[in-house]
Amino acid sequence: MKWPLAQKLSLLAASYGIYASIDWRFAAVLAVYSSFISLTSQLVSWRPTLRRSLPAIAITLSVANLAVFKYFDFFREGMLSVAAFFHWQWAIPALDIILPVGISFYTFQSIAYLVALARGEREPASWLDGSLYLAFFPTLFAGPICRPAGLISQIEASEQREIQRPALALCLLLSAMIKKVWLASWLADAWVKPLFANPDAYQGLELLVGMYAFAIQIYFDFSGYSDLVIALALLLGYRLADNFNQPYLATSLREFWRRWHISLSTWIRDYVYIPMGGNRGGWWLTQMTIFNAMLISGLWHGASLKYLIWGALHGLGMVLQNGFERLTGKRVQGLAGAVFSFHFVCLAWVFFRAENWQEALHYLAGLTRTDGPLQMNVMAGFLLLGVFFAGALGYERWQGQAVRWLEKTPWPLQVLAVTLTVLLINYLGPSGVPAFLYYSY
Repeated sequence: MKWPLAQKLSLLAASYGIYASIDWRFAAVLAVYSSFISLTSQLVSWRPTLRRSLPAIAITLSVANLAVFKYFDFFREGMLSVAAFFHWQWAIPALDIILPVGISFYTFQSIAYLVALARGEREPASWLDGSLYLAFFPTLFAGPICRPAGLISQIEASEQREIQRPALALCLLLSAMIKKVWLASWLADAWVKPLFANPDAYQGLELLVGMYAFAIQIYFDFSGYSDLVIALALLLGYRLADNFNQPYLATSLREFWRRWHISLSTWIRDYVYIPMGGNRGGWWLTQMTIFNAMLISGLWHGASLKYLIWGALHGLGMVLQNGFERLTGKRVQGLAGAVFSFHFVCLAWVFFRAENWQEALHYLAGLTRTDGPLQMNVMAGFLLLGVFFAGALGYERWQGQAVRWLEKTPWPLQVLAVTLTVLLINYLGPSGVPAFLYYSY
């Protein structure tokens, strides 16, 4: 057996083994789904005249599959509420369905693959290559959403996979630990959980710092996970694109979405916004398309009204920003644009973090509260916010210096430095193994 083939088979088996360790049914669903996508792609190669229709049918069924697993109860409750309002005697049975971890991510990857087939941008992948593309364990649980031109092309390569840029991989692993194991977990325990659990017990300034704390926590959590995934891929011989680019330094909401969860925002742009019309229908229709695309982005994050509101807020914010630029002839940018964008994003995050939209509104209403003594060190909170932005401004430079230092350092010193760093992170971070916020999507 050739080494590249053995590597791919081993990686596929490991991916399914890791996935099945959570729940064997998740792996079974993925296996059936991957086989369906593979069969569709092979039918395209056998019947070229159906190159566009077969992927279209498969995409429709893929979306329906995702909707049943992720949104059935949400829409069922909504339809029953409408029926109750009009006094209709509707009976919609409930389904006892377990939502597979990462189903949104591998569904979106498969749609990108099917669209590439329909457009003639690539030929069908083999069963093994296509299955590994969807089950690749570093990206399976919470992305990034990989495009076929990026990941499948590497999987299909005939050469043996070798570790890519080990120094960078090591730095990314340490970055992931610092962000997630230490900083995100500490912010959650020290600020986010107590303030969101009982906002009535705190003043507006404390709630404001708690809002900032969650914005930074979710960034550290998800960007830390992305660092981990990119590092694991490098160690396996694959290169993945960056998924975050200091989003809180954005000077507009439009720029924020070019920097935050890049694989999702570009996917929404290419497979939702542009197919819905993009900017081809005039200014007003374009704004409606932007709003609808962000609404879909919100729904993708979860089957709850709070996520729809979160998506709607971002859609409305981008429409208002575009309207301001059209009326004034000036672009939203600079320090003022950065301050506005950051606070808008933070306010919207409250709906993301709260248990429901009512509690989110309750938390936001508390921002005006000024009675009672301060229970938390607000000044330390604002100081930490300043440290965060200072770190964001210099992060890329510091990471580059760390990579270059590791590349020039003898391996015994590398092992010693990494070991001491890991021990320090483990000491500073809360006990236990923290879960990643995006695992549920």
